[in-house]
Amino acid sequence: MISPQDFQKLKYDTLKYFWGYTHFRDSQEEVINSVINEKDTLVLLPTGAGKSLCYQLPALLKEGTCLVISPLLALMKDQVNQLKFRGIEAEYLSSELDEYDAEAIYGRCKEGLTKLLYISPERLTNVQFLQNIQDIQISFIAVDEAHCISEWGQDFRPSYQNIKDFRKNNPEIPCLALTATATPKVLDEIKNKLELKAPSIFQKSFKRDNIRIFTEEVADKFQRVFDILKYNNDSGIIYVRTRKEAELLAEFLKKNKLQNVDYFHAGLTAKEKNTKQNIWNNSDNHVLISTNAFGMGIDKDNVRFVIHYSPASSVENYYQEIGRSGRDGKDSFAFMLWNKQELLNFDQILKNQIPNKAEFLKIISYLYSIFQVAEFELPEKTFQLNTAGIQNFTKLSKAKINNVLGFLHNQEIIYYNDNKSLSSLELFVRADEIDQLPQKDAYFIELLFRTISGLTTHKVMFSEQQVSSKIEVSIPLIKERLKELQQKKYLEYIDGALSSIKFLKPRDERIIRNTYWKLFEHIQKNKIQKWEEMKFYVENNGYCKMKLILSYFGEKNSKNCGQCSVCEKNKQSIFGKNISQQILNVLGKKAATIEELSVQLSYHSKENILENLIYLLDSGKIKMLNFRTYALNNE
Repeated sequence: MISPQDFQKLKYDTLKYFWGYTHFRDSQEEVINSVINEKDTLVLLPTGAGKSLCYQLPALLKEGTCLVISPLLALMKDQVNQLKFRGIEAEYLSSELDEYDAEAIYGRCKEGLTKLLYISPERLTNVQFLQNIQDIQISFIAVDEAHCISEWGQDFRPSYQNIKDFRKNNPEIPCLALTATATPKVLDEIKNKLELKAPSIFQKSFKRDNIRIFTEEVADKFQRVFDILKYNNDSGIIYVRTRKEAELLAEFLKKNKLQNVDYFHAGLTAKEKNTKQNIWNNSDNHVLISTNAFGMGIDKDNVRFVIHYSPASSVENYYQEIGRSGRDGKDSFAFMLWNKQELLNFDQILKNQIPNKAEFLKIISYLYSIFQVAEFELPEKTFQLNTAGIQNFTKLSKAKINNVLGFLHNQEIIYYNDNKSLSSLELFVRADEIDQLPQKDAYFIELLFRTISGLTTHKVMFSEQQVSSKIEVSIPLIKERLKELQQKKYLEYIDGALSSIKFLKPRDERIIRNTYWKLFEHIQKNKIQKWEEMKFYVENNGYCKMKLILSYFGEKNSKNCGQCSVCEKNKQSIFGKNISQQILNVLGKKAATIEELSVQLSYHSKENILENLIYLLDSGKIKMLNFRTYALNNE
């Protein structure tokens, strides 16, 4: 048996070898020790505190495979890619994988090669999974985003209840539950619903002393973002609400000669996403303008600022997103831009995207009827989905349709892929039957055999671009030929550039009309409640912004941070000459507006700067060039 001293050395050697760190952060080491000692453990660490390491490192030190339960496929993929990049054996199971790939993954787990296996909570009731798991040594269960078990959050996933039943059948396996955003009520719910036995609880304050929070009511947001970035030479993230906003803001900033910016959203191909993310990851001054599709699992410690072009949908989301700045402990900034009209617009948008029961059922009925799915039937194939067709038939908004599709996807009733991805191809014709086909078809299938490996044995993912390069035929023509062969039932082709859908549970009208509608309604009510709480946070100018966040997460009697926009405003104007001198220093280089002065003076409040400008104007030290711009008075 390994001695405590040797084990301690092994722990630090593993940390250095795979992650490049020489010491642990915050409570990481204590959490890891608790997991290694096979105790049930509950961890509440804010974003950026390094929760992932708390299960990834002990998974390497313990025998067997760590079962990681995660709610989002994108998060699973991201984590697995990062682990593989570090040289760690990790895999994920999802509904998009075919049986061939899943069997290969189970095989590696049974041999003890895979150290971390990521799954969705829905998989815990999958018959194939439960059969295979009996032959796999599970070291411990890590429940990521454990707040999804709570009915009081907008991320509620009923399938998290499956974890308790799975544990009852495997009582000897310890459990680690992790979350970054949980109120006291949610924390108790996690403990009870996972039935954690006398858990070790690790909880860190949500206070981040190194993040200065600014909320600002702004009319011209493009200009304000430009003012903030003009003098910036650091790495940052700008969160916007829509893909269109991301693209337009990036275009505006580049036109204004800011070249270190780019946009990122779910509509990009996997290759485009990876390229943009890698450039940002490896840069010290690159800025990504993104929807909330970006940020999960990122491990970049020198993000100096996060700008919210619009308020986030909840305080939890907002806190998680600003927590992606300043992970190295150095001073960082969080800006939120808003205006009253926008808040009213979002109220309306939220209402407009929530269908009533009849509309909810109409959307789902259309899905089943268009793909001819009978009651209690579960088709095996993946279908191409045209959302415009749903709109034409139901006469409902795209927002309502996407809301329902997102719900069905999250509950794993369907697998809905709206992202650009690789296409899939499955051949129904055996190799020895090709000679019997029409010559034109046989020739094209032979070309596919030569360019796409594995096609003879199983369904494969492929890129039309690569096939096009190899056989020197245009992509539109390749797609056209594949669709023709599909109509002849020689193969099944799913175009990765379009949306697709796969049914994961048999059609059951009774459950849809009752259970699923009630759940959908509950989640929508929570969504509205979360938005109302966020609005209060945005509009409230009487309380310290950090104090409001801490209060939301149950931390009472906290002190004012002394550095947010509200605290700055409430401070008496004690800076006087100091800021006046700083203003003179800035104007000595170049004339500037109040906004530009604010940015260059570490985001001092505009009111404070204005007081000093009035004093400097009165004393004749500066002059106004126009109604907005100030300069030194050298007369």
